[in-house]
Amino acid sequence: MISVAVVDAETPGNVGTIARSMKNFGLADLLLVDPPALDPDGEAYGFAGQAREDILPGAQTVTFDHLVENYHTVACTAVPNEDDANHVRYPAKTPAELADSLRDVESDTCVVFGRERVGLTNDELARLDEICSIPASSDYPVLNLGQAATIVLYELRELTVERDQHPDTLHTRADEQAIEGLHEEFAGFVEAVGHPAEKRPKARRMFRRLLGRAQPTGREATTLRGLLRKARHRLNHEE
Repeated sequence: MISVAVVDAETPGNVGTIARSMKNFGLADLLLVDPPALDPDGEAYGFAGQAREDILPGAQTVTFDHLVENYHTVACTAVPNEDDANHVRYPAKTPAELADSLRDVESDTCVVFGRERVGLTNDELARLDEICSIPASSDYPVLNLGQAATIVLYELRELTVERDQHPDTLHTRADEQAIEGLHEEFAGFVEAVGHPAEKRPKARRMFRRLLGRAQPTGREATTLRGLLRKARHRLNHEE
């Protein structure tokens, strides 16, 4: 299942616009982090179209931690001046590439949109699994939040509208508990090898980006976690 999250929206109307786009393209699960008040007589419901009947009333208020802990997360953000030295933001998929990459993901996915003016912070981006950015003119690359959500959800329509269920696949992505356990083990490994403390957060972000692209299976995650654990234990015993 693909859910949509909106983090710290400033304008109720944008929440309504996103809910309407969800209804257009076959999504139903809306999650809100620090949302504005959504008055049934206000602009959120006014902008939501038929989504005012089910998606907006059914929206859940959650924490950012909840998103990280329970979903394969995709951050939707502008990525100016991206390069391979910027480990928080690089590389980013286009919406079309995102649709292809999510096709074989069996775990629940959440597409996360940030604030109208500043988007998601670097700290928030560092905690999410993948990044999606909409290619736009360099003269004016900033899109309205509702526009951006509509474009991304349109590209995901083949996963949400035109297919009733995922096809059988030989590649089933590890669940989020296994993925987060692997991240924890990597953090312990980085410490055990004596990597400089000030560089450890960057190394962990790089590893999270890598796993986000790799979509490891449960067996792959378990095997890699076991190897890191053995290496960490051996390093600690040699001290």
